[in-house]
Amino acid sequence: MTADSPANRRAEPRHPVHFEVDCTSGDTFLFAHITDISSMGIFISTDKPLPVGTVLQLGFTPRPEAGGEAVPQRMELTGEVVWNTTGQVAPDKPGMGVRFHHAAPKTRSRLLELVRAIAYLDVTTDIKS
Repeated sequence: MTADSPANRRAEPRHPVHFEVDCTSGDTFLFAHITDISSMGIFISTDKPLPVGTVLQLGFTPRPEAGGEAVPQRMELTGEVVWNTTGQVAPDKPGMGVRFHHAAPKTRSRLLELVRAIAYLDVTTDIKS
């Protein structure tokens, strides 16, 4: 990993997850998987990453066992592709990094609670391993 790689530029650590996500941008619809998350953004695993600068409507439903609410509720967020694996040596992990845009206070609060729960589960799993 280089000093200017996306992982080294992040303000907050991402935590591993596996959520299905629907991404929409204009006439483009993409069904993919979120493989890591922070309160600032996500990595979407896909063989067809979108160009940097693409604004996306994102929808996903975190499962309770993965830190989601007891009664799963869909999260709807807007994000922007800030990097992708196009042209990079990353054949084993194709996809794109998406930074969340400003969310409504209630949505932002739910997102923060989700990430805290995932971070807690991630730490306790590491301790038990």
